[in-house]
Amino acid sequence: MGFENNNGGKVETSSFMRDFIDKCGGYAVHLDYLDAGANIIITASYQATIEGFEAKGYSREEAESALRRSVQVACEARQIYKDRCTKYSSHFITNNNATYIKRPILVAASVGSYGAYLADGSEYRGDYGEQVTVDTLKDFHRGRLRILADSAPDLIAFETIPNKLEAMAYAELLEEEGIEIPAWFSFSCKDEGSVVSGDSILECASIADTCKKVAAIGVNCTAPKYVQTLIASISKVTTKPVLVYPNSGETYDGESKQWEKSSGVGEEEEDFVSYISKWRDAGASLFGGCCRTTPYTIRSITKALSGKCSVADNRCYIE
Repeated sequence: MGFENNNGGKVETSSFMRDFIDKCGGYAVHLDYLDAGANIIITASYQATIEGFEAKGYSREEAESALRRSVQVACEARQIYKDRCTKYSSHFITNNNATYIKRPILVAASVGSYGAYLADGSEYRGDYGEQVTVDTLKDFHRGRLRILADSAPDLIAFETIPNKLEAMAYAELLEEEGIEIPAWFSFSCKDEGSVVSGDSILECASIADTCKKVAAIGVNCTAPKYVQTLIASISKVTTKPVLVYPNSGETYDGESKQWEKSSGVGEEEEDFVSYISKWRDAGASLFGGCCRTTPYTIRSITKALSGKCSVADNRCYIE
């Protein structure tokens, strides 16, 4: 069985999916993060859109299948990990330093911003232009959101939100589509008080807080040096859990499509992890790493917080 692509050629479904999964890292990437201690793994669907696949010559059916499969792969990786926990008992250290500990593990379906689809760096600027409205964004995200939700993840992760316009679109979509799966809204910020578009984090977090479907609010792909103050700001407008999974502190150049060093924290994992206790004390409940961080980051976060919080303390680590 296969699908016709837009060029009229036959594309075998199994081959298409194997290629897609391989490029996303397959089970191995998810398992690396689970081995490192992650409680939440995020699907490889951040930049996967129906429009994006179609632009590459794939059919809509293939695009939808790839989105569904991104959730299935994460769920299957979780089951593989759980099976290993059962096999090796509740605590077992392997030669590759993997720790198999039975614990709650959730799968979050990633929804990237409109700017991520454009792939022009606008996800880091939030400047979509006057022609892009809330309705434009809802129309763009609606199909993908519905497919991901129907694939039965535990959470929907709206990530790297660059402006309040897209936050409004997401909030309205969740209500209009009757999505019952809990969601989180995570904003990308350029400083201690603003998302990358310049919109106030207080305004953006307030939009998320008013949406009943949103279970947690926070920041990602943001320089670590800004996060502590951002946690305090978000906490002023919501009582919902605050999540943080910053990038390494580097800056993405949309033209060169490269990450560049910037002032503040560098590439060293130890620099990133040195902030963790401060974020915890400021009120964050979920911790992780975004661009340019690794499974080692998650392992280091786990070690940094071990002994300082318990399962009952509701602290989680995000892939």
